[in-house]
Amino acid sequence: MLNLLLDFLNRSPSDPVRLPLLSSHRPVLTILATYLVFIKVLGPKIMQNRKPFDLRGVIKAYNIMQILYNIFMFIFAVHFMLGPGDYNLKCIKNLPPEHDYKTWERWLTYSYFFNKLLDLLETVFFVLRKKDRQISFLHVFHHMYMLYFSFMYMYYYGYGGHGFFMCFFNVIVHIMMYAYYYQSSLNRDSGTDLWWKKYITIVQLVQFGIILGHSIYTLRQPDCPSSRFSATCAGSICVVFIILFGNFYYQAYVRPKKTEQKVL
Repeated sequence: MLNLLLDFLNRSPSDPVRLPLLSSHRPVLTILATYLVFIKVLGPKIMQNRKPFDLRGVIKAYNIMQILYNIFMFIFAVHFMLGPGDYNLKCIKNLPPEHDYKTWERWLTYSYFFNKLLDLLETVFFVLRKKDRQISFLHVFHHMYMLYFSFMYMYYYGYGGHGFFMCFFNVIVHIMMYAYYYQSSLNRDSGTDLWWKKYITIVQLVQFGIILGHSIYTLRQPDCPSSRFSATCAGSICVVFIILFGNFYYQAYVRPKKTEQKVL
């Protein structure tokens, strides 16, 4: 079993072009290990006897940056998939290495991976502001999984293809999510959540449903073997995320209403 794992980790990347942090597992695993140690051990210990940092200005700038970053990613991705990439949505394949727009495909896919790195800062801000309640299992698992899966996809499967198409549904959710965070920061003094907060989770669940459905559709195509790895992985994790986010929605929005009705 150990030998199989080592063989898997030591496999050569499918694309010879290695963009920053993608040459091996070590850089990404080091980042994730550092992230986990900081948010769970080192950060809380540093902040134990300190007052929370006032990061309102930093967080507003971070949210604006995320909104703009994701909007640009979405625009370029849609243009690429419908234009130069010429993707067949029935069977989305990576562009061949000699394709004129292969470099576009590489950097657009990498831009999504890099955004998953930026997402880790969100948890760091929670630690520095002593918002430990927001550092839930779902929050940490989602951030760590998305970063590592993005890396493994590009390393073993290559840039672009089925995973590229699936990930950019997530970009739409991120635009909504960081727009909410920014608007919420402006309304912080009111002490109430914005009315559309719960709809972000609903959109996330719809996103997972679409990805799961398209993954199943892809797996049922007899002449589309190149996308089976991506479709299998994406479909499997969507089932997990539907369960986790569904439970979060129930605990956050459905259960409190039932409790209120019982009290009345």
